[in-house]
Amino acid sequence: MVSNNLHRSDHSLFIRQTSTSFITALIYVDDILIASNNPTVITSFKESLDSKFKLKDIDSLRFFLRLENTRSKEGINISQQSFTLQLLTDIGYTSVKLAYTPMEPNLKLTEDQGELLSDPTSYRSLIGKLIYLTITRPDITYAVNRLSQFLTSPQVPHLHATQRVLQYLKATPGQGIFFSSKTTTKLSAYAETIISPQNVLVSFFSDTD
Repeated sequence: MVSNNLHRSDHSLFIRQTSTSFITALIYVDDILIASNNPTVITSFKESLDSKFKLKDIDSLRFFLRLENTRSKEGINISQQSFTLQLLTDIGYTSVKLAYTPMEPNLKLTEDQGELLSDPTSYRSLIGKLIYLTITRPDITYAVNRLSQFLTSPQVPHLHATQRVLQYLKATPGQGIFFSSKTTTKLSAYAETIISPQNVLVSFFSDTD
């Protein structure tokens, strides 16, 4: 990366930017995801890597870390539909009643609310998978955040609330994040968490320029 004048921006992200173009390289184990506003820059970068390593070029991005990328003239859609459907299949939720919100209105969850689950490990595993889904599903983030606060001693009401999230996912398996090709919006996001001794209040503040 250094020989191609890319500098490390994050742990696995390398960037090179000039007055007319940019290129980013995201590395995960032996996979590299490359993006640029100039196809010639991408070609030159791949040729440089190919001269040093044996590469397999899969061309346009379709799947990466279980994220599904669909590109059209309107923009780019990123979802986890296959992961969602597989999750529902694995836990036997392919024929459940559908829900159109991830959490019941005015639902209150506490740490002392009912019978303890006989198998807390399954609950923790399920919440872990739901947390991974929040990468492309901000609509379930609040519900999953609340449910993840009961991993130590999950109880029956917590499981019921989790089942509601699954019913919602069953109704909306292909929903994801869409980036329009026509927008000039630049996104700046800020987050703050506030926790009080009596009640847990998680507040997220965001600002879009």
